[in-house]
Amino acid sequence: MSDFMIAIYILVLSSFVGYHVIWGVTPALHTPLMAVTNAISAIIIVGALLVAGYGGIDSLFLEIIGFFAVMLASINIFGGFIVTERMLSMFKNRK
Repeated sequence: MSDFMIAIYILVLSSFVGYHVIWGVTPALHTPLMAVTNAISAIIIVGALLVAGYGGIDSLFLEIIGFFAVMLASINIFGGFIVTERMLSMFKNRK
């Protein structure tokens, strides 16, 4: 089996498991879950920077893919911080 097919299988299975894990979380744990996903996105940015700076045979292609990975993970992190702030503001006492 080729490496590409193994990567596709891993993507599909991880998407399926992730969907069921997220929908199985109780509402009280959504804020910590958002914090963890922000941390995972930060790890993705580090990996994307490593891929973009690889400099191998397909250097231009890897730089483009790495750039888009950094851009999308950054959007995910900043959006996650905004959503987490809104969720935490619901628990503050209003005077």
